[in-house]
Amino acid sequence: MNTEQVKQFDSIFNALSESLDITETQYEAAVRSYRAVGDWLAKADSVLVSYNPIIRAQGSFMLGTMIRPLNEQDDLDIDLVCELTGKGASWTQYDLKHKVGNRLKDHETYKRMLDEEGRRCWTLKYAQESNYLMKTSAPSRSYNLPCLVAKDYKTVMERSFSASLGAIRELDNLAIRITDKESANYRYDPSPENWMKSNPFGYGIWFIQRATAGDRQKMMLLAESVRAVPKYQSNKTPLQRAVQILKRHRDIMFAGDEDKPVSIIITTLAAKAYQGEGSITEALQTILIHMDKYILNEFDPQSGKTIKKVENPVNPEENFADKWIEHPKRQDNFYKWLEKVRKDLSLILQLRGMHVIAESMMPRFGRQAVSQGFDSLAEKARSLRESGTMKMAAGSGILGSAGSVSAKAHHFFGNHE
Repeated sequence: MNTEQVKQFDSIFNALSESLDITETQYEAAVRSYRAVGDWLAKADSVLVSYNPIIRAQGSFMLGTMIRPLNEQDDLDIDLVCELTGKGASWTQYDLKHKVGNRLKDHETYKRMLDEEGRRCWTLKYAQESNYLMKTSAPSRSYNLPCLVAKDYKTVMERSFSASLGAIRELDNLAIRITDKESANYRYDPSPENWMKSNPFGYGIWFIQRATAGDRQKMMLLAESVRAVPKYQSNKTPLQRAVQILKRHRDIMFAGDEDKPVSIIITTLAAKAYQGEGSITEALQTILIHMDKYILNEFDPQSGKTIKKVENPVNPEENFADKWIEHPKRQDNFYKWLEKVRKDLSLILQLRGMHVIAESMMPRFGRQAVSQGFDSLAEKARSLRESGTMKMAAGSGILGSAGSVSAKAHHFFGNHE
C-alpha cells in the first residue's frame, strides 16, 4: 500500500471506530451517575465516611476502548472501583463488601437498582427509561468493586504521571486489595495483605504509555482517564481505535457466545504488539502480525502440563488466560478469531472503491456501524467537495484529500439496521 492508500483506509477505520464510541452524553451521564454513588457512600451519616470512599472508573471505560453493544438495547457495562482508605480493624473481606452493599441499600433508589451480588462486586442496573442519574439511549450496568488503597494512594498516582511514568516498580505501588467471596479467607481474615491483589490503574497507565509511544504531551492528556472524573476522549490514539475495531470484529464473529475472546486479552496483546504506528491501518497490521507472539508457554505444576499465558504487564504472576485451562474452547476460539480477523483485514486492504469496501466490511464489523461510519465520511466528502479541495489518489479508487485526480460527486447512503 502507498502512503495515500494508508491515509484513505485510516479515514475509513477512524470513521468506523467513531461509530462504535459511546456518545459524549452517555459518557457524561455515566460519570454523573457514579459520582452520585460516591457522594452517597461518603455522606456524613455513612459508616464509610471516615475512609474517604472514592468511585473511579476502570476497564475499557477508563482506557478509552469502550464500544457500543451490538444491540442498542443491551446494557452498557461500566466497571468501577470503590476505593476506601482504611477499614475497621476487625473487618474481613465479607465485612467490607457488605458495609458498601448495605450503604447502597440505605438509598431507596440504589436499593431498587441493586442486581445480584457478584463474586467481587455489587451491580447497579440503570433502566433505559430511568430519569434519575443515568440518562442514556441504552440501559446500563455499573459494577462497583469495593477495595482498599494505601493512605498515600493519591500521591502515588500523581507521581506516576511524572517522568518515570510507566516504570513497573512505580506502577506496582498502585495495586489495590479487593474482596473475593470465593477466596478461602473471605469471612475470617481481617489482614488486607492476605487479600487478593489487583492493579487496574497501574494497568491503565501502562496502556497509556503504550498508546502514546513515549509522547509525553499525549501521555499527560490521556492520563486524565485514570482520574476520578475523567474527560470524554474524542481524539483517540491509533492503538485505542485498533482495539475498538478488533473488539467489534470479535463481537460480530461470536455474537452471543460466552466463550468468545475476552477484551482484556485482546487489549493486552494489542498493546504489547503495538509499535507506535501513527496510523490505525498500520497499527492494525502490526498488531495482527505480532499479537500471538506475546502468548507465552508456561509449565503449570498443578496440572503437570504446559499452558498458555497472557501475562498481566503490571503483575507478571497473573495470567489473563487462566480460564483457558478450565475452558479450552476459549483458547480455540481466540486462535480461530485471530486467523479470521487477519484474513478479513488483508482482504479489505486489497479492495478499492468506497462502496466495495463498505460492502465487504459490513458482515465483518456490523451493518449499522459501517453504514454510520461511511455516512460520516460521505458528509465530510461533501463538505470538502464544496470547498473545492476534494481529490482522489490516482489509481487508488479511494476518495481522499490529496492527489492528482479531481473527484466526481459521490453519494453513499448506508443501509441502516
